[in-house]
Amino acid sequence: MDLSDIRNELDQLQERLNSFRGSLDITGYKRRIGELEVEMTEPEFWNNPEAAQKVINEANGLKQLVNHFENNEEELGNLEVSYELVKEENDSELLEDLKEQLLTVKKAINDFELNILLSEPYDKNNAIIEIHPGAGGTESQDWAEMLLRMYQRYADKKGFKVETLDYLPGDDAGVKSVTLLIQGYNAYGYLKAEKGVHRLVRISPFDSSGRRHTSFASLDVMPEFTDDVEIDVKTEDLKIDTYRASGAGGQHVNTTDSAVRITHTPTNTIVTCQSERSQIKNREQAMKMLKSKLYQREIERKQQELDEIRGEQSEIGWGSQIRSYVFHPYNMVKDHRTNVENGNTQAVMDGSLDLFINAYLRSKVDG
Repeated sequence: MDLSDIRNELDQLQERLNSFRGSLDITGYKRRIGELEVEMTEPEFWNNPEAAQKVINEANGLKQLVNHFENNEEELGNLEVSYELVKEENDSELLEDLKEQLLTVKKAINDFELNILLSEPYDKNNAIIEIHPGAGGTESQDWAEMLLRMYQRYADKKGFKVETLDYLPGDDAGVKSVTLLIQGYNAYGYLKAEKGVHRLVRISPFDSSGRRHTSFASLDVMPEFTDDVEIDVKTEDLKIDTYRASGAGGQHVNTTDSAVRITHTPTNTIVTCQSERSQIKNREQAMKMLKSKLYQREIERKQQELDEIRGEQSEIGWGSQIRSYVFHPYNMVKDHRTNVENGNTQAVMDGSLDLFINAYLRSKVDG
């Protein structure tokens, strides 16, 4: 890449930023941030914690958007200065530094573009994720727990808050099922890319013969709804059971029948919540989870109708995994929807999922 190529890249980046500025109301966002910050100083602000968290999430999301945009403008300006310096000095070392700067700024602008493309109705909502192991007992239950840790680490990296709503431990290791609430701006928008079956290939730590095993686990992702979202759920269609909470120990265990299971009988949709010591609070959260599941079912029904109209055949099953994680005989994580690969399996399991999530979301937009 020579200076003329870099000049072209800089012009294209500037055009993209100008396009963003034309489609975004940065001034309006700043005004709204100011209004939200005033609201947060009101004495009664925390009287309704749920509403307060919604305000905080909106403010944080808008601040992130504005700061990201302004940082991109500033960095592109710095890049222009560096370009002029290299042009004058004709120094090879400075040219290499300029190329590195260019790559960094391009990545930042690509990430920003992806962020503003999350414009589906509930992309900005919190996300509810459920992890279920496939057949295979301890092997798949251990894999489900590894995925649990991976998504907890991913949420930490994104600055999201994680709450365990339901946890059923495995018989010997791992988990039989777990439900998490991931709280943060655009949490659902990002995590919806992870819905599907995840496949692991490794030398089993539970096999004394050291044989290679393949395990599966499924991830379901739904937006969390607040009470202001209208989803028609009739009381007579609900079967509500209470039971004693159980979990991995410590804070997961309650000594009263506070856990709640709600069954929506027309669809046989079941949700459980045991995160709170209060049965009332668990019931409220379980109702939100039920609404989210029913909404997700409706999305999938409409998508299936569209696929049938287009003549597309979508398989749903353990054979239709979205991603494979291979730890033996080589190290590779591959997303089968985008063909994106990463050989650093440890980084992926530590929550570095942006490469896969961003590629998938961009493919949906481009497609």
